[in-house]
Amino acid sequence: MAVRGSVGGIDRPEKLAEALRAAYYLADDGFATAGYLALALGKPLLLEGAPGVGKTEAAKAIAGIMGRQLIRLQCYEGIDSAAALYEWNYPRQMLAIRQAGDEPIDIYRDDFLIERPMLAALRRPESTVLLIDEIDRSDPEFEAFLLEFLSDFSISIPERGTLRAHERPVVVLTSNRTRDLHEALRRRCVYHYIAYPDPEREARIIMMRSSSVAEATARAIVTAVGRLRQEPLTKPPGVAEAIDWAEASTLLAKTGAPWPDAFRRAIGVALKDEEDLAFIAPRLDAIIAEIAA
Repeated sequence: MAVRGSVGGIDRPEKLAEALRAAYYLADDGFATAGYLALALGKPLLLEGAPGVGKTEAAKAIAGIMGRQLIRLQCYEGIDSAAALYEWNYPRQMLAIRQAGDEPIDIYRDDFLIERPMLAALRRPESTVLLIDEIDRSDPEFEAFLLEFLSDFSISIPERGTLRAHERPVVVLTSNRTRDLHEALRRRCVYHYIAYPDPEREARIIMMRSSSVAEATARAIVTAVGRLRQEPLTKPPGVAEAIDWAEASTLLAKTGAPWPDAFRRAIGVALKDEEDLAFIAPRLDAIIAEIAA
């Protein structure tokens, strides 16, 4: 295994944390260490955690600080290799054959190749970051298909042969833990679990990512979302929802809404499920009163 001591000027976990902070992503020591090791060892970074804790944002921030294009492969049930790798443009191939007449023509050249995210990252590893988002939503068959790619970063195209990356691409995988991932996939990655941030760090994140939210508002929102996450909700608010709630409440307050009412009226940016809103409605006044005290 070729170990890279420095990647894009990042030669230790603390340097990565500083760069991410400049990109408005507040990383803890665990994430900074896992991210640095993934870059230095040339291994994929597997991030697990509840929806909304910042897994996708982490990949965006890594791409940003490295000055690379983020290529996102959104996984879903039934996704196959054609959606992830490549497809041949059959209509163009047929048209080219008709136009060529009796002349020989190569219908498997790049002109007819539709590049999908994994192939794009393989061909341009020095300028891209590949995000394989929500891998747990895909089928186990697709997960097994990824193993060859993540092992030696190569792709077999029957008409073209095997394509290999000239350097190991930067790959980030995310999972919401809706199902267990195969052990073989985990072994190929540097793993990190992202939990909800502690109240102090979440308040700092809100103030960092928001345009005009006061510290008192940020801390009140953190207290409220902490209470909401303890309830049996279908979709508890993540960090992104906490930021939106703080900004929405601040905006309503600027239009003249009193603070307790501003929190209450903006609840729709924190809870985005009808059943969750109905469930929390009898408790909302008590939560609002607590954070406004």
